[in-house]
Amino acid sequence: PARHFDTRTTEPISFFLSGLEELLAWQPDGNDDFNVSAVPLAKRQPPLHSKRPRTLVCHDMRGGYLEDRFIQGSATRNPYVFYHWRYIDIFVYFSHHTVTIPPVCWTNAAHRNGVPVLGTFITEWTDGQKLCEAFLAGGEEAYHAVSEQLARIAQHYRFDGWLVNMENTLSAAAVANLPRFLRHLTAQVHSAVPGGLVIWYDSVLQNGALRWQNELNEENRVFFNACDGLFTNYNWKEEHLERTRALAGPRHTDVYVGIDVFARGDVIGGGFDTDKSLRLIRQHGLSAAIFAPGWVYEHLGEENFLHNENKFWGSLAEYLPTHSICTLPLATSFSLGMGTSRFLAGKEEEAGSWYDLSVQDIQPLYPEREGRLSTSCCLQDAWCGGSSLRVQGTIPPGEERVAVCLFSLQMPAPPKLFLTLLYKLEGPHPDKFAVALELTTWDSGTCHEGNVTSLPEPNSRHHPRFLPAPPPGLAKLLAACNRGSHGWTSRCYELDLQDCSLRDLSLLVSRHQPSPQETPFTCLLGEVRVLDAASMAASPAQVQSLMASQLWWQ
Repeated sequence: PARHFDTRTTEPISFFLSGLEELLAWQPDGNDDFNVSAVPLAKRQPPLHSKRPRTLVCHDMRGGYLEDRFIQGSATRNPYVFYHWRYIDIFVYFSHHTVTIPPVCWTNAAHRNGVPVLGTFITEWTDGQKLCEAFLAGGEEAYHAVSEQLARIAQHYRFDGWLVNMENTLSAAAVANLPRFLRHLTAQVHSAVPGGLVIWYDSVLQNGALRWQNELNEENRVFFNACDGLFTNYNWKEEHLERTRALAGPRHTDVYVGIDVFARGDVIGGGFDTDKSLRLIRQHGLSAAIFAPGWVYEHLGEENFLHNENKFWGSLAEYLPTHSICTLPLATSFSLGMGTSRFLAGKEEEAGSWYDLSVQDIQPLYPEREGRLSTSCCLQDAWCGGSSLRVQGTIPPGEERVAVCLFSLQMPAPPKLFLTLLYKLEGPHPDKFAVALELTTWDSGTCHEGNVTSLPEPNSRHHPRFLPAPPPGLAKLLAACNRGSHGWTSRCYELDLQDCSLRDLSLLVSRHQPSPQETPFTCLLGEVRVLDAASMAASPAQVQSLMASQLWWQ
């Protein structure tokens, strides 16, 4: 069918459904396989249901299904990418089509970084009103059919639930069934999708009128009570937050207060003043829904996008609790899923722009310290994929080193770890610096490095031992130990820990000679891996029942 493939190139594409008929007629189809996410949702800490305020990002860009619809990537120059996954909890893909199925590349990238993805079920204007009457004004059979289809679609394509947005008035009969529909949809999604979510947008009132409230109140509470959360409209003031917090009670983190980054209407702050809105939301202990952060790309332009994107998210970082990785192995080449070339083992394999979010790597924290430290993407040079991570900073006068936190961790440390690092020092005097990895552990009386008699390091900082050659049996996996190429330096390390819990993985940049001056440095990171030695030694499971379909010979 035409919707599965691009009519011009025959490439597989992501798609949406229009209207009630298409939704009810949907069923899994062999042409669908490309659209099913291949990446399970990674675990992270704290989990989504913890009680700290969350951050939802709602991606709405030029109607959706742009270059991101090409499932196997495209040759797009300067595409829009999102990579501050460590700072957010939920990603919603939004469009004005009735049933917005998130393009699979977004689900793959988000899942790899531990973020659940929601599609959008929207009704609006006169057509929306007719659609709602058709399935809500009758008996439960009609709205059960819709909720079951929506749950099936999320389960089939392996995304995590729905934002429900009804932007039209409802008859008395339809609005009476709306809470029942939401409850049924929520129950269906929870049973079909582990950790699934249904969030309601603040639009219709319990009497069926369409009036945005900008808060949780008695007029819309019945819908909040029927699902997992409320996404409020954007034109709120502080008194709305106070009333919302009081009414939500113990469910206050299930209210996602809307912030329109385009700052349309009477809002506290959008654009580079988004932090003003976010600060107030956090002062009241509520979750936030950041709508259309693609403003950075659409409003400020594509050319300087990566710089502006880091500036935008850096300005919010104070109010965005970060997430920790809680499983090993951790392996990343920092690729954003786009580039101006493709690299392999430090060598440019192919020049030319490309875009494929499905191959975006696990993304680090992007720490910024004004004038002292910045982390950003480098498209000009990479070890593998399209980009490396550029870490720029200064070592202050009199200090020997600076530690740059790349990942926050939260898991028990295995008895033995292998770590690998590929880096390249830039600038006029690369020989002035040494680069290594540092692991910190949570303070505990039991945690020891090496054998029991050795003393714990102060502040639980561990500097893994350098391995000049890979241990026997792991030569293939750690092949690059001390053998970089194309200007990249490769290092392998090992670390023995007893009864420890991992906390942070940092890059340590030190200078060989102490100096009364501050010393600037620039280091490109091409790859970092943290491996559990025991699972590395085990032989991987054999691949079985391999099938290939949808082959296209060229």
